[in-house]
Order: sequence, then structure tokens, then C-alpha cells
Amino acid sequence: MDFVNNHIKESRLIIAHFIKWFFLSLISGISVGLVITLFLKSLEYVTQTRQIYAWLLYLLPVGGYIISFLYYKYGKDSSKGNNLIIERINNGKGRIPFRMAPLVFLGTVATHLFGGSAGREGTGVQIGASICSELGELLKLDESDKNLIIISGISSGFGVVFGTPISGTVFGLEVTSIGKMRYEAIVPCFVASYIGNSISNILKVHHMNYSMVGVIDDVSIFYKVTLCSILFGITSKVFSELTHILKKYFSYHIRMPYNRSFLGGVIIIVLVFIVNSRIYLGLSLDLLKYSFEIPVNNYDFILKLIFTSITLGSGYQGGEVTPLFVIGATLGNTLSFMIGLPMSFLAGLGMIGVFCGATKTPIASFIMGVELFGSMNMKYLFVACVISYVFAGKSGIYTSQEYNI
Repeated sequence: MDFVNNHIKESRLIIAHFIKWFFLSLISGISVGLVITLFLKSLEYVTQTRQIYAWLLYLLPVGGYIISFLYYKYGKDSSKGNNLIIERINNGKGRIPFRMAPLVFLGTVATHLFGGSAGREGTGVQIGASICSELGELLKLDESDKNLIIISGISSGFGVVFGTPISGTVFGLEVTSIGKMRYEAIVPCFVASYIGNSISNILKVHHMNYSMVGVIDDVSIFYKVTLCSILFGITSKVFSELTHILKKYFSYHIRMPYNRSFLGGVIIIVLVFIVNSRIYLGLSLDLLKYSFEIPVNNYDFILKLIFTSITLGSGYQGGEVTPLFVIGATLGNTLSFMIGLPMSFLAGLGMIGVFCGATKTPIASFIMGVELFGSMNMKYLFVACVISYVFAGKSGIYTSQEYNI
């Protein structure tokens, strides 16, 4: 009889826990989904505007100055971005300032309007986490539950930005600690990510489609993919380290953050004149698309890496993931001709591999690869994630991640 009573009691607790977090995550997913949808549509609009009015690039230093001044005046520790969120989650207490959401929203939109080379994932994560932190305060949740709802905001923000709800779920569980998954947040992350994506789909957010050819299961291909994946990992390490070095260099030599951004904007403009191309500005989605279709320049991955590191290192707002996609895909495109594998195949592996090495999220990266490309090359996607993760070493774009290995 005790056995039956214990199982009845356990079942009641499970059902109560699920119902509680289903409704909390429903609120989280709807809130984040609506704001991220507005953000993505704003990015699309300002990108088109910049392409029409080429002179906007010359306002990049002024735009960067204003963005950084606002952060300096009103942002306080919001300037730490994703690392602040990871710190708060790992500490198990504290709140994410709600001012982070409007600041990073406006800052990222301005960065893309004037031509900074940045992404959108970081913004999505920060918006999601800050909104959910505020929800936790309004609903008077305890510290443990606040932590869980913030993690659900990370999952929803990431999943909505890329249209990948499963990898969004796992990203939230995996990103805060290297070598540890936060399974206690699996229901909130799962529900919030799916609800957020449903909202964005209803509101007709369009995501880029990728086509990756399948290859046969062959031992020689396995070794070639392993070799390329080592290079993907090393490239992600170079990107992470260069970005961190530039942040330290600008901070050490230029005291005021708005002056750093002004200088960074000037450097970007000079680089555009030197390379005589604007394809490395903004998200560079055209370059990403070309990587799957036609041969690109052998140096494209290097230039996109440099443009992005300078943009983020000098204090502009935005994420790293889409630039990492571009860096990886262009590198894979280049390697395909050297190693004798299909262009779109290695572009896809490079896109996922470089992302994995820089974010230290091998499981989320692998799942994202399957969500974006299908299961046809699942074996090689897994190889790319594992090998890149290893050869990236301890270097990553999130310096606040706990290391549990």
C-alpha cells in the first residue's frame, strides 16, 4: 500500500510541476516571441535600408558613439551582455536588469543600420533573459524558479532567432556551463522555445533556408571531415581570442567606451575602402548563401572574422553566431576545393563546426545542424561538432561559462 501511495504522490507532484511550468513558460514564450519577432523584422528593414542608402556607413562612428554613450550612462552592467546572464544563472541569484532589453534591441538595430559586422543571437538571448527576469519579479517567484524562467528566456530567444526550437531548448540547458546540462530547466526551455517559435511563424518571420548535399558513408570522407573539423575548431578559437584581445586593447588604451566605438567605426570604414567590398558588413547573409552555391574568395572567412572582431571588440552591440556561421561556411567552401568534397557539404559542416567551437555547446550545435540540414549527413555533423569542440580548447565567446570538465 505504501508503494502505491508513494507513486500516487510522485505522480501528483510531477503533474503539478508540469502544469505550473507549462503556464509560466507559455507566458515566457509568448512575451519573448513577440519582442524577438519585432526585433527580426526591424533588422530586416534596417539591412534593406543600409543597402539602398550606402552613405549610412559613414555614420557608423557616430552611431557607435551614441550606442556606447547610452550604455555608459544608463546601462550599468548591461554592457556585459550574455556573460552577465550566464553569471547570474551560475550564481543562482540576482536579476537581469530589464533595461538590457531595450538597450540591446536599439543598439543592435543601430549597429546593423550603419554597417557594423555583428549577429543577432546575443541580442535574442539578452532580450529573452531580461524579459523573463522581469516576469519572475512580477510573479514573485523564488530565486530557484527565477533562474529557471531566465533559462527558458535564453532558449526562447535563441530558438526564435534561428527558427530552431529543439536546438534552442538545448542551448539554454547547455550554454551556462561547459560539461554540465541543466536538466531541471528542460520543461520551461522546451515549452518556451516552441511557443516562441510558433508566435514568430504566425507573424511570418522568414528564416534562411540551406541546402546541403548528402555524401556516402565512406572511411576516407570520415578522415577528411575530421581534418576539416580540426581547422573549424582552430578558427573558432582564433575568433574568440581575437575578439577578447581587441576588447582588452580598446579598454586599456581608450578610457571612455563611446570613444572606443567611434574609433572602431572609423576602422571599419577604412577596411571597407581597403577591401573595396561591403559584403562583410551586417549579417553578411548574401555571403552565407553564396557559400552553399558558388566558389567564394579564399580570404572571405578571414575578412569576416576581422570585421566582426573589430565591431564587437570596440563595443558595438549584436551577437556572434551569424558571423560565425558565415566564417565557418566560407571556410568550408574554400576547403572543399582543396580536399575534394562537395561545396555545400563542407559549407554546412563549417557553419555548424565553427559555431560549436566558439559557443562550447556541442549537443545544441549538432541538433541545430540536423534541424537546418536534415538527418542525411547526421554522422558527419556530429563529427564536426565533437572535433571542433575539442580543438577550440577552452577558448569561447562566453567568458563566464563555468568549466566542469
